[in-house]
Amino acid sequence: MSASGVVREIGWRTLSVLAELGGMLVFTIAFLKAAVTPPLRGRRFVEEIYNQGFLSLIIVCISGLAVGMVLGLQGYNTLVRFGAEGSLGTVVGLGLIRELGPVLTALLVVGRAGSATAAEIASMVTSEQLDGLRMMSIDPIEIVVAPKALALIFVMPILTTLFVLFGLAGAYFIGVGLMGLDAGIFISGLKSSIRFSDDIGGCFFKALIFGFLAGLIATYRGYNAAPTAAGVSAATTSTVVVTSVAVLIGDYFVTALWGFRI
Repeated sequence: MSASGVVREIGWRTLSVLAELGGMLVFTIAFLKAAVTPPLRGRRFVEEIYNQGFLSLIIVCISGLAVGMVLGLQGYNTLVRFGAEGSLGTVVGLGLIRELGPVLTALLVVGRAGSATAAEIASMVTSEQLDGLRMMSIDPIEIVVAPKALALIFVMPILTTLFVLFGLAGAYFIGVGLMGLDAGIFISGLKSSIRFSDDIGGCFFKALIFGFLAGLIATYRGYNAAPTAAGVSAATTSTVVVTSVAVLIGDYFVTALWGFRI
């Protein structure tokens, strides 16, 4: 490729990225406006809480239990080498609450609820349902996008809490039930090391940020999908990929800013 071709390719890709960011900014503003402008779609919001939150309970709870059991087993086998197995509760609790709980929950919810949200909206684009709403002077962002995105933001902290609780239960079962660690030592380690304002507050803040990212990206990708079967597939795939990357990058920045705050 010639030098002019390279410059042209770089310029085209730069303009494409800027256009995408601009489109998402406009979409975000429209979503925020619809979220706070009456009438609020309460029934739709509750339905989406069921679809995205309640239907994700099984996978989140089972995954949390499995992750907690693995952390308990690996943590105990590592700490026992240094005679510090009494710190198992501290290690598992801080790991789950500060990082693994919100991040893994977000990735699980994106894979199940986020992809389903993008596919549903993209299917509505393909079948021209959104165009039909516009013909009736109904804003699709108000009646379709806002309830779905708000539901994801609402359920993410709840699902994160369940993930952490089941993870702690799994670690307790392994450490106390199988490895013979004293239950009082495990619980006291949790109590002495976890601070509500710093650790639990940071966990909920991350969950809210990840919920916002998941809801915004899933609805944006579905809303702007090409009206074809391939467009639905591309919207679903890109939702999972882009949101997963955004969650991991956002986790670093939130951790850094939260650590600076405290």
